[in-house]
Amino acid sequence: MAAEHGGGDKPADVRVEAGSSAEPRGAAAATGGMSQEDCVAGIRSALQHPTVRFLRERMEKAGCQVWPRLIQAATCSTAGGYASGAGVKVCCNHMRFQDEINQVLIHELIHAYDDCVGKNLDWKNCAHHACSEIRANHLSGDCHYKRELLRGFMKIRGHEQDCVKRRALMSVRNNPYCSESSAKDAIEAVWDICYNDTRPFDRAP
Repeated sequence: MAAEHGGGDKPADVRVEAGSSAEPRGAAAATGGMSQEDCVAGIRSALQHPTVRFLRERMEKAGCQVWPRLIQAATCSTAGGYASGAGVKVCCNHMRFQDEINQVLIHELIHAYDDCVGKNLDWKNCAHHACSEIRANHLSGDCHYKRELLRGFMKIRGHEQDCVKRRALMSVRNNPYCSESSAKDAIEAVWDICYNDTRPFDRAP
């Protein structure tokens, strides 16, 4: 349910989430992914991942309320999601491997970091949402060329920026306040600033 660019007021009860894009992956959707038990164990393991620990430390240093209820295992339509005030969802039905849980958690924690340190961040604003999606896809490693090859995208030169834009668009256009055209416009408008904003990392991992 995408909002038309420049549309009127939206229902107050619509929750806008920043989500990890679930591109076609076949097996996970067909088999239902991981069991809840395996998924919870995978999330616990992911909490020890160096990048997850780094993000946690930086969030705590910034005064963000991180634990204990930030992360939940769930069954949902995308790989994962973050909702302001509700925390991070890892969608077990889309998870097959530990690496996928690690990636979703890193991606969503970048959204959580943005939500905390960006005091005026408004997820209903297409440009704000686009900026966080660009950062999350760029900084999480979602667009590493090996991951792109596994998704069936064979381009080598310039693949990373193409991937970041593609995956950011998939998420922003699902925002009920953003039409596809307004999502594209927002991504282009904030691209240079947000792609080069590597906080809390010194540079893109």
